[in-house]
Amino acid sequence: MSGVHPEATAALVDPWLAAVLSVAGLATAILAGLALAVFARRRSRSYFLVALALLALFARTIVAALSMTGVLADSSHHLLEHGLDLAMASLVIGAVYYARSVERRSTSEGT
Repeated sequence: MSGVHPEATAALVDPWLAAVLSVAGLATAILAGLALAVFARRRSRSYFLVALALLALFARTIVAALSMTGVLADSSHHLLEHGLDLAMASLVIGAVYYARSVERRSTSEGT
């Protein structure tokens, strides 16, 4: 088992964690796919930022699965997940800021 960290071997036998990660991965992949489809139709920066935030959420599930299987060490797992948390929050805040600033500009230009 080269590449598998010893501290992850106990997690390999946890079927509940595997089930939760599978459902979460499927759900976030569907949400990210829908968000990308909406972005493709709308072509708006705010929709793009929301789609990226949902892709980061999907990436968190991948990071957790890699950690569960022992591909990632715990320290790398925590660093990547917190980095993805920061990315998600930043992308959502950016999407809201951009949508609100564009809405204000278009409202002020229209009056």
